[in-house]
Amino acid sequence: MRRVTDRAGTITEALTAGAGEAFSAFGVSGSPGSDAFWSAVGSPASVPADDGGWVTLFLWRGSPASIGFESWSDAVPLSRWGGTDCWYAEVRMPARLRVTYQFLADDAAHADPFNPDGAGGDRSVVATPDCPRQPHWPGIGADDVLPVPRTRVRWAGGRLGGRRTVRVHAAGGGGPVVLLLDGDDWLYLHPAMAAFDSAVAAGEMPPATLVFLPAGDREAEFGCDPALWEAVRDELPPLVAASGVSADWDRMVVAGQSLGGLSAMYAALEFPDLVSRVACQSPSFWWAPGAPERTDPLGGPVGGAIAARLEEGQDLSGLRIAFDAGEHETRMLPHCEAVEALTREAGATVRVSRSPSGHDRAGWRHALLRDVAWALAR
Repeated sequence: MRRVTDRAGTITEALTAGAGEAFSAFGVSGSPGSDAFWSAVGSPASVPADDGGWVTLFLWRGSPASIGFESWSDAVPLSRWGGTDCWYAEVRMPARLRVTYQFLADDAAHADPFNPDGAGGDRSVVATPDCPRQPHWPGIGADDVLPVPRTRVRWAGGRLGGRRTVRVHAAGGGGPVVLLLDGDDWLYLHPAMAAFDSAVAAGEMPPATLVFLPAGDREAEFGCDPALWEAVRDELPPLVAASGVSADWDRMVVAGQSLGGLSAMYAALEFPDLVSRVACQSPSFWWAPGAPERTDPLGGPVGGAIAARLEEGQDLSGLRIAFDAGEHETRMLPHCEAVEALTREAGATVRVSRSPSGHDRAGWRHALLRDVAWALAR
């Protein structure tokens, strides 16, 4: 067998073995395209690569396709096995990577039908074998319906305008509020309600009241604008109280990712009486006014507007904040590291970690539970 690595990071193989042994190294037996072969196919399988990373086999049945990866790699085209309905790619992956992917075929995106770990109806999640487990997160297939909280709050008008539905869930009977920014992603792509319930039941987190806040205009609301946090302070607590769910706003934890993480940190700086506990993953600390319109948004001053604000000087001794970022986010990490250091220097209680992922919600799931639990500690 001869291997040749191409520019896209895939491996094409000239196979001298028989067709029945084509993918046996990945635990898939049978002649590609046969009924026996397809019955043996499961989630993408990985084998060690010579450089210490992994080679992962992806299989697709049907028409020509490519694999789209979230914030990690360019799309990878699949090759066809002879004249069969078997399309495959052997993708080089680094050590410790958990990534969301989808098959792009027939002008549409599809989840992997052989992978039970889905993320919504058109995405799946794969992890290299050296990734740590993500306890409490159940595997949810593409056709499964995620459990969502029964309690709904209609939030209309006010400072933010428009209408949005906020879901509320009392995990373990309720307690301090955990405000989940981009709440719809944690409702409909990743089963956060079930994960928090499991963590509370296991004693790894105190009871809490989850408030899933969907984004309206993300760039406007999360771009260091006070309107969102004025509305959260003045308008949201009475609406949640009217729902009848117990909620302690005095020990609220704000959890945000990407622009949501930026917004959470902004709130801690500008609304310290409201936000003093934060769990943020891969926060967009490159952000500064006008940065999103630049050709290279991440190419500006390190740490962006948040670092500039911290350099003005502020006592953050009342702030408890957990920072996490994907270890494969090479361009994000300098921005995160600058803000992390400045926050610690300002007196905050800081926790810093790195997840085995890129800029990807699938990689942030474990950090979300762990860091919210840490932020809730007295």
